[in-house]
Amino acid sequence: MQSNGARGPVRLILAAAAVVSLAASLTACSDDSSPSGAASQAASAASRAASAASRAASAATQAGDSLASATAEAGRKFDEFKNGADAKDEVKTDGSANADSDGRATVKVTASNPTSSARSYVVQVDFRDTGGNLLDTTVVTVDDVAANGSKDATARSNRALTGDVDATVARAVRH
Repeated sequence: MQSNGARGPVRLILAAAAVVSLAASLTACSDDSSPSGAASQAASAASRAASAASRAASAATQAGDSLASATAEAGRKFDEFKNGADAKDEVKTDGSANADSDGRATVKVTASNPTSSARSYVVQVDFRDTGGNLLDTTVVTVDDVAANGSKDATARSNRALTGDVDATVARAVRH
């Protein structure tokens, strides 16, 4: 019978043997003594999957950072207009955004001024996917809209967006 002190080395030897056996089965040789195609392909696929996951995580982080930055910038622009009137119901978009040559989403914004003097508008446009997820936000100004008139401007996303993108007026201020 072995003493308790001998069990540790025995277990270590058995574990090492299991690892060597597993490694040998994963790197089984073909007739030409090179690593088997299956093991090599599996290792290569695992490496590609890890690389793709890393790139996806990086892109998601960058997109989140861009969205946070755009949202903060929109807030700063609206903070400049302390005495503006809420005018969200006076501003409309075409709804579906189109991609420009850089892949950025664009949409026509129309401000309709119901007052008796020329006014300017600051408009926050949100770009969302078909699931309603916020992809980007931007602020556009529509200057000098004539009394009882309307004027168009173009809102453009801060970065390239893919897929079906809808654009909505998140908020608007007339001043």
